[in-house]
Amino acid sequence: MTAQFRYKWQNLWCLAAAALLAMTLWFSASAVIPQLTQEWQLSGGQQSWLTMSVQLGFVVGALMSAVLNLADRLPLQRLFAFSAIAGAFCNAAIALWITQPGPALGLRFLTGVTLAGVYPVGMKVMTTWCKHDRGLGIGLLVGALTVGSASPHLLAVFASLGATGQLPWRPVLLIASGAALLAALIMVGFVHTGPFATAAPPVNWRYAGVAMSDRSIRLANFGYLGHMWELYAMWTWVPLVLLACYQQAGWPESAARFMGFLVIAIGGVSSILAGILADRWGRTTLTLMSLIVSGSCALLVGFLIASPVALTILCLVWGFAVIADSAQFSTAVSELSDPRFVGTALTIQTSMGFLLTLFSIRLIPPLVAIVGWEWAFTVLALGPMFGIWAMVRLRQLPEAKKMASGNR
Repeated sequence: MTAQFRYKWQNLWCLAAAALLAMTLWFSASAVIPQLTQEWQLSGGQQSWLTMSVQLGFVVGALMSAVLNLADRLPLQRLFAFSAIAGAFCNAAIALWITQPGPALGLRFLTGVTLAGVYPVGMKVMTTWCKHDRGLGIGLLVGALTVGSASPHLLAVFASLGATGQLPWRPVLLIASGAALLAALIMVGFVHTGPFATAAPPVNWRYAGVAMSDRSIRLANFGYLGHMWELYAMWTWVPLVLLACYQQAGWPESAARFMGFLVIAIGGVSSILAGILADRWGRTTLTLMSLIVSGSCALLVGFLIASPVALTILCLVWGFAVIADSAQFSTAVSELSDPRFVGTALTIQTSMGFLLTLFSIRLIPPLVAIVGWEWAFTVLALGPMFGIWAMVRLRQLPEAKKMASGNR
């Protein structure tokens, strides 16, 4: 193992660790929805907005970043660290000073704005180190982000082990904020950009429109949109479905919460494995396989709610497949875009995807009220169907040879 190789992977693992810690902010409030609902008497809509406000804030922050090309013009480590610190402050403010849902939702929105300087920026740093193994590199980062998003649910496991069955929600938010501060320290102290970094380009706000003007990038983004329609609605509501199923069967609440964590966290493994395979088999091959499996799970999962064992197994399969393709859509866009504006292209992609999640997350509660859990998740299968169409079309384009060293 050469010194250059060791230095590369030292940077990539530190970057992954920073991303994991910073992304604990995302679902920190969602993980304590039962406690907040009891204390603040939240409605179903307010419960949804605890997650959706972060998504909306992320979209606003990402659009501002893309128009100004921030991820391509500013020092990436400092931008990441500043964003993580700002997010930690916004999240901690809820635990320290807020007693009503209105201000909490506002601060969750601001937390989302700051995370626009974490997720796309982390992917841009990763592209400066990886070329032929870029699928693996971004897969490693997305895997870390996935585990970071799941980690608040692991904290909630300890809630059901206590005498009251409820972990105080304020420490959960404060722990997540502390993790984000540690992420900032790791980023500025141990992470550097790699040999494939490009010189900072001049501001070109028009490049933000390439996401839809270029046919190959547009199709890669369409695939990502189909994936995102399903992903965050699944991550938001499946842990609560497992909790309801286990309670109905008389199973321990701690087991339900742990499985809720595991269903999301297992995606960390699939993201890395998918990155290795996509570099060898091709981006479209891997994403098509993932979309087919995850879409099938969305169609079937609601009908297993009366069986905790069957529901858990299918949800684990779903959690494995639903995120496996995510990094490969981003990798595809990075390979198809102008190298000078990869950060902008990735920021636009993520902003569109997270904007779409607002609708799918909010759609599930009214569907449950109308048709029950048995049918509510089937609407999520529309996303994978659209993504499959987009990936088949992208595979047919000559530009697809730019991906995965010609493996499409």
